[in-house]
Amino acid sequence: MMLSVNWDVSPVIFNIGSFQLRYYGVLFIIGFYLGYYMFRHFFRRENKPLELLDTLLWTLMICTIVGARLGHVLFYQPDYYLANPLEILKVWHGGLASHGGTIAIMIGMWWFVKKYGRKHNFGYIWLLDRLAVATAFAAMFIRLGNLMNSEIYGHETSLPWGFVFLQNGETVAKHPTQLYEALAYLCTGVILWCIYKYALPKIKEGLLLGIFFIGIFLSRFFIEFVKENQVGFEEGMALNMGQLLSIPFVLLGIFLIVRSFRSGTPAALRESGSKPRG
Repeated sequence: MMLSVNWDVSPVIFNIGSFQLRYYGVLFIIGFYLGYYMFRHFFRRENKPLELLDTLLWTLMICTIVGARLGHVLFYQPDYYLANPLEILKVWHGGLASHGGTIAIMIGMWWFVKKYGRKHNFGYIWLLDRLAVATAFAAMFIRLGNLMNSEIYGHETSLPWGFVFLQNGETVAKHPTQLYEALAYLCTGVILWCIYKYALPKIKEGLLLGIFFIGIFLSRFFIEFVKENQVGFEEGMALNMGQLLSIPFVLLGIFLIVRSFRSGTPAALRESGSKPRG
């Protein structure tokens, strides 16, 4: 008999009337608040005002949700949502794209730096480097949320760690690609955290962000080969939409790493008297 894991976990923790508390939402919030406390550490270590953190957290949450939703709408199902525009607002029905969330976060952080960076001596790449560390761990929690939802899993497999997603009526084991991605994101986050903690004075701006883009999106690119396509039009594609959208981020990561070794801009700003960089 083929070994596998029978996964029959309800995505709902409990109901109160029409309200549902779901594992996905809880893990989503845990990821963001872990990032919040990591930023408290970053700001304290590098003498930045802690009162900026609440604004930073809300900016990140809004950009993530709006960007990920619009990313799914534009990249995966534009025809459906153009015909049913009110469905765009129904985020609870599912449909978030991490690539869209990443783009929106980068735009939101540009606004944040524009508003607060010069006054408090930090630049765009400085902020994104530190955000990369926190985001890797937050992304891990989001993928665990996908596992609890029994969604975005892989093709059939005979490997002993295959999951039979009983909530969806599956009868054969599938690759638990949510766990593959969660593990890749965790490893990326640990590497970034160790570099930040032990080597910050020795590295240059953009290195952490570059490693993040390569670690997250290169792993995503390869895992997509064993993941079921999300929408029908991907069936005839050599590379699916998730892979095509990952390529620019991997290339950007390579560019940032090369730039970090050639630029000479320290990743750690001086405590005072220096101009913001990035």
